[in-house]
Amino acid sequence: MADALHDIDQGLDGIRTTYRQQLEAASTEQQLRDANAKILGKKGELTAVLKQMGSLAPEMRKQVGARVNALKTEVEQAFEQRLAALARAQREAELHARPFDLSLPGRVPVHHGHVHPIIQTRDELLSIFKDLGFVIAQGPEVELEENNFSKLAFPPDHPATDMQDSFWVSDGVLLRTHTSNMQIREMSTHKPPMAIVSAGVVYRRDDDVTHSPMFHQIEGFLVDENVTFAHLKGVLTAFAQRLYGADLKVRFRPSYFPFVEPGAEMDVACVFCRRPDGTHAGCRTCKGTGWMEVLGCGMIHPAVFENCGIDPERYTGFAFGLGIERVSMLRYGIPDIRLLFENDPRFLAQF
Repeated sequence: MADALHDIDQGLDGIRTTYRQQLEAASTEQQLRDANAKILGKKGELTAVLKQMGSLAPEMRKQVGARVNALKTEVEQAFEQRLAALARAQREAELHARPFDLSLPGRVPVHHGHVHPIIQTRDELLSIFKDLGFVIAQGPEVELEENNFSKLAFPPDHPATDMQDSFWVSDGVLLRTHTSNMQIREMSTHKPPMAIVSAGVVYRRDDDVTHSPMFHQIEGFLVDENVTFAHLKGVLTAFAQRLYGADLKVRFRPSYFPFVEPGAEMDVACVFCRRPDGTHAGCRTCKGTGWMEVLGCGMIHPAVFENCGIDPERYTGFAFGLGIERVSMLRYGIPDIRLLFENDPRFLAQF
């Protein structure tokens, strides 16, 4: 038993003599922690000494245990002091080192973002109409009811004015349901002749594979003397040829819009189910018809001219509106409109 006590005393004296040197020799935090583990870790020197206490008499264990705990406390304090010293030294080195050159290129390759396909399509559409002589105008998304409905000759009981179809902000104020509000704003403040096109966000209570409650639309109109439906077809045909190519089939169908008379819808052949021979199999996107509507159009209603202070006996004009998402889907072969709003990087990277 005396030999066991002698061995423990020698072990403690050896640790007390060398632990400071081991800790001071460490020049980094990791080296310091490794040195500390060699002393106090599960396989450390002090832990090895503690294992020998089992061979001591019970009355001696308390005395030896107190010496072991005292030495352990010394090592822990020395470790904390050395750790703080290393941190101070590192901070001083950073403060006195050469400043970072922020103009240097990064070591990791920088992944550039992509222009969203909706914005790409919007800019391309505006560019086409600008080349055709239209002037680009901007307008608010929060609009007065009279500019969004009343002055556009919407009947008071028209379904579009219902709470189930529009997002109302307050009495007489709503989120615009179309960019046709720009017709009223421009025709109320400018005199013909004029050719205006405007793009922006519109809002409707609608949500499926081809509709979204928030979407982007382009509205255009032309007002002058002796404007006819033939001018409308000529402008929109030229637009379609520049956008899709001369080989794409286009058709006009009679339709109703409160602010035009006569009204029509322009369709283009569905790009998703077109066979090599030019026929169409029919798909969910085109609802089995082989055609997709891309815009509504028509001759501006005389009542709209009167509401804006323009003489309908002297001037005529046409207007058209199209959804940018629908054009993007046709142009890039996107089958579901919701892909345009999910912002999946894998999807956006294709554009």
